[in-house]
Amino acid sequence: QVQLVESGGGLVQAGGSLRLSCAASGGTFRRYTMAWFRQAPGKERDFVAGISWYGGSTDYVDSVKDRFTISRDNAKNTVYLQMNSLKPEDTAVYLCAADPAPRPSGRGWYEYDYWGQGTQVTVSS
Repeated sequence: QVQLVESGGGLVQAGGSLRLSCAASGGTFRRYTMAWFRQAPGKERDFVAGISWYGGSTDYVDSVKDRFTISRDNAKNTVYLQMNSLKPEDTAVYLCAADPAPRPSGRGWYEYDYWGQGTQVTVSS
């Protein structure tokens, strides 16, 4: 069974930066498509960024392009989300997700089989 554990969330002022990490265990990480989603209170779980199993293909929702960067280190079984120029509207619980099929990342939450518990990101104005 694949387990995902996120870390790195916290409280930051607008314009600041955070780096989220998601450590995977229990599976063949290098074969997984990985993604970050976020969910604000009372809202749906939204795709933020995804990265293919080989790391050569990334995808971002328009609202975070040029501010967020997703990357992965297959030797450490870890995927990262570097978040710069944070805005109050980025406030949400950020969740890591894994798709065991080696394919480009999808944007639907239903495409991912494994999820972490999430880490809270709060951006104050």
